[in-house]
Amino acid sequence: MTNRYQVVGIGNAIVDVLAQTDESALDLMGIQKGIMQLVERERGEMLYGAMKERTQAPGGSVGNTIAGLGNLGLKAAFIGRVRDDALGRFFQKSLTAEGTDFPNAPVAGADLPTSRSMIFVTPDGERSMNTYLGISAELGPEDVADEVAGETEYLFLEGYLFDKDKGKEAFLKAARACHRGGGKAGIALSDPFCVDRHRADFRRLVKDEMDYVIGNQHEWEALYQTEDLEAALAQARAECPVVVCTRSGADVIVIRGEERVEVPVHRVVPVDATGAGDQFAAGFLYGLATGQPLKTAGRMGCIAAAEVISHFGARPEVDVKAMFRAHGLI
Repeated sequence: MTNRYQVVGIGNAIVDVLAQTDESALDLMGIQKGIMQLVERERGEMLYGAMKERTQAPGGSVGNTIAGLGNLGLKAAFIGRVRDDALGRFFQKSLTAEGTDFPNAPVAGADLPTSRSMIFVTPDGERSMNTYLGISAELGPEDVADEVAGETEYLFLEGYLFDKDKGKEAFLKAARACHRGGGKAGIALSDPFCVDRHRADFRRLVKDEMDYVIGNQHEWEALYQTEDLEAALAQARAECPVVVCTRSGADVIVIRGEERVEVPVHRVVPVDATGAGDQFAAGFLYGLATGQPLKTAGRMGCIAAAEVISHFGARPEVDVKAMFRAHGLI
């Protein structure tokens, strides 16, 4: 019997609201450049109002990855929580239009609105994200259906969900359902601050529950509290079957047991860096789910990431599968 899905993601269902801006405007609004900051509802509304020529896109880190996998033609689903409001319906509609299942119906009559991230992009392509979490952070085990999480070959979890106990429970329920169904579960470490907040939990998760973990150099170093990347990766390798480390602009390192590959990255000048890590994960997971060798999966990740930073917005705009073909990968 085959599984209903090839990849299922679970994470914050966030609508990205993007606007171009300059450095001085960031200073005026008191926004720290280049990082993700959580904001309260009031500040979120203020920043939303300050945006000129907004563009909207369904986002959320793992949401972007799953949309990328849908774009590549895999059977994918995303578990997340939105409110039955304009942004929530927009999120659901956009995802299903891209060929991805969104099994959780928008919640009617909820107190909290659909989550949104106000992303200010400066001329150098750096994004400064201001995220109002809203209803997506209320995701709990009741939102995880066994027939979704338990019927997938790969499950991909978002580190940010660990900020709430309910999110942790949802996470573990999904990972265990996936394993019972014979699937593999993995996590994106999300960001170094997230790792710092939940180090003990993440270490336990990597060691006991995860089959693959994707993180960047700063996240791996934060996880193992060292500034020596090789020491961090040696520890990761001892604890997790598949370890992936991206290093912005430098080779990507992928380790599976004794096997280690380094995948060269073609440097491109970013127009908008939003979603690079998310699309790397999409390309890499596409490789894993279709049985490619590690090096090929890594290359697929790099191609997908390079595509998304070459334009404005966090989701692919061209047929990434055609790009894989052009590079002779499929």
